[in-house]
Amino acid sequence: MNQFINKLYKNNAIIYKVFLFLITAFAIVYLFPKGGKFKYDFSLGKPWQYANLYAPFDFAIQKTDKEITEEKQQIQEASRLYFEFNNEIKNKVEATFKEKVNSLTLSDSLSKRDISDVLSLGNKIIAKVYANGFVDETGRNKLENKDDIIVLRRGNTIEELVFSRLIQSKDVLNIINQNIVGVKEYSKSILINTLSDLLTPNVFYDVKFTQKELTEALNGVLLTKGKVSKGELIILKGDIVEGKSFNVLQSYENASKSQIWTKSNRNWIVFGYTVLVSLALLMLLLFMQRYRLEIFNDNNKVTFIFFNVFLMILVQTMVVKFNSDYLYVVPLSILPIVLKAFFDARLGMFAHVLTVLLLGFIVPNSFEFIYLHIIAGIVTILTVSELYKRANLFISIGQITLIYMITYFAFSIIKEGNADKINWMYFGLFAVNGLLSFLAVFFIYFYEKVFGLVSDVTLLELSNTNSKLLRELNEKAPGTFQHSMQVANLAEAAANEIGANSMLVRTGALYHDIGKMANPMYFTENQSTGVNPHNDLSARDSARIILDHVIKGVEIAKKNKLPDRIIDFIRTHHGTNVTYYFYKKEQENSPDGEVDIKKFQYQGPIPFSKETAILMMCDAAEAASKSLKNPTAQSIDELINKIIEKQKMDNQFINSDITFREIEKIKKIIKNKLMNIYHLRVEYPD
Repeated sequence: MNQFINKLYKNNAIIYKVFLFLITAFAIVYLFPKGGKFKYDFSLGKPWQYANLYAPFDFAIQKTDKEITEEKQQIQEASRLYFEFNNEIKNKVEATFKEKVNSLTLSDSLSKRDISDVLSLGNKIIAKVYANGFVDETGRNKLENKDDIIVLRRGNTIEELVFSRLIQSKDVLNIINQNIVGVKEYSKSILINTLSDLLTPNVFYDVKFTQKELTEALNGVLLTKGKVSKGELIILKGDIVEGKSFNVLQSYENASKSQIWTKSNRNWIVFGYTVLVSLALLMLLLFMQRYRLEIFNDNNKVTFIFFNVFLMILVQTMVVKFNSDYLYVVPLSILPIVLKAFFDARLGMFAHVLTVLLLGFIVPNSFEFIYLHIIAGIVTILTVSELYKRANLFISIGQITLIYMITYFAFSIIKEGNADKINWMYFGLFAVNGLLSFLAVFFIYFYEKVFGLVSDVTLLELSNTNSKLLRELNEKAPGTFQHSMQVANLAEAAANEIGANSMLVRTGALYHDIGKMANPMYFTENQSTGVNPHNDLSARDSARIILDHVIKGVEIAKKNKLPDRIIDFIRTHHGTNVTYYFYKKEQENSPDGEVDIKKFQYQGPIPFSKETAILMMCDAAEAASKSLKNPTAQSIDELINKIIEKQKMDNQFINSDITFREIEKIKKIIKNKLMNIYHLRVEYPD
């Protein structure tokens, strides 16, 4: 049992990576739609690249969304309004009119005969008003044209008629006046006043029945417009996918979902997705193991990379499920920006490409999507640099957005054949994408705090010589501080020459010797009084103090919470070199001349990046140049060659991914800089 626990403990890093790998793979597969991927990839306006396609089963040809929308629009425009006819209102009006007329008092102007005539004429007018119906104003406002056909419901019977045949409020008075011609003035007054008050609409707009009929008509719209029988030719190889063939192919794709992608094979589909996602994540891990071993060995950094890949897939998947029209609003360029800020361009591009390939499974027009984002990712890697300069980020994101727009424009004119049908909304989405890309700055700051990583923005802050630790170094070890400044200038120039991270190497150079603050007077550059305390120590004790400045530097750095990337420069700037002066001195004092060289050797590790290798060369070169009593161009040239060749012979650069060509460039920069420091000129022959 103890042996098993020990094995687990020894291999905990690998076990953690396996666990992280499985969790990420399953989480991504969970986000993916559980339908399969259609086996044919086709686009409108492009040739059919496969063999002649025949229908493997019967399926219906589905109408396009545009056709369905147009058909529903036609139904809405052709739909008729329903009105309800109320028979009781006429009877009530007649009864009330009769009651009011009979209650009139006889006078010289109104006889019984007049009352009888008024009553008869009034009933005649009421019959005319309600013959076809008296419509209310609400119903009138529902119609734009009075000649429109409406449907009138009279109990259980339905009648279609022209709306203009219905009586409206403005027509009532005209009907009364037309039917009282020749009647006594007093009788006219009674008819006008009484009927004007009593006549009320008996035809009303039936909103519920109208809406019900419209809903039923809309629901009755067929979603299909024909059928393709099994064995029927769908499209020939080389034919352009357009018009009917495009519609039939879309119908075939949708029919395949119900015919093939059933619950019975859902598990197989999930299994297929799991394999493909696992392969992509495995490639990312293998890339880090082979080319970025220091990142692969750091579980915190591996977790950070996997988390960012998953986050991009999560956001893009949510947008696609919400509305695929907003597909390009997700700023996937944030991923390469963030990874380049913390690591390097190559890793950022590799992770970005794998992420885009995985998203190709779930997005419409996958080829267009993948092409757009890979081109944008390449532009991101090529343009985004020095994020601490705000103008650089603005320019880079502007270029990325422009590339998106140009590429989409090209795809659109290829598919449509002209620029008339371009969906300009996508250009707005690309603009929003560009604005959201500025969130990369927030993510970088957030990740620095959560994952303990360091970006160029943090490096700029750390390289400020007024920072607490550098001020302390200047006060306790002013000579070391000046040495560090000179080394920083040399290293920065060398890094710029070979394309390394100049900000990183400059910051690392400023802090590489902070361990000398513990015993500043034991280092030559701080011995301003001319007194050398090593004269009172044995060679072994002196070597121990010199060697310890690396260990003490790491301790001070960790105490002051310097990032690991800066501490790496402290650990590696001497590699596994030997304090040769004290080693030789010990040999001279030893009776047999045999000395354990490990007692005089730095513990390493040796440089494992271009930046740490640059610092080793510049540190040794700058320190050695101080030993030249009469520096000349020739002596500096010989000294630099000797120092760096010795480091190469000692295999100090075998892990640093640096080439001989780059080393030669660095040597040249160091020589030129040192000559400028000592104000030397190349001597020309007379």
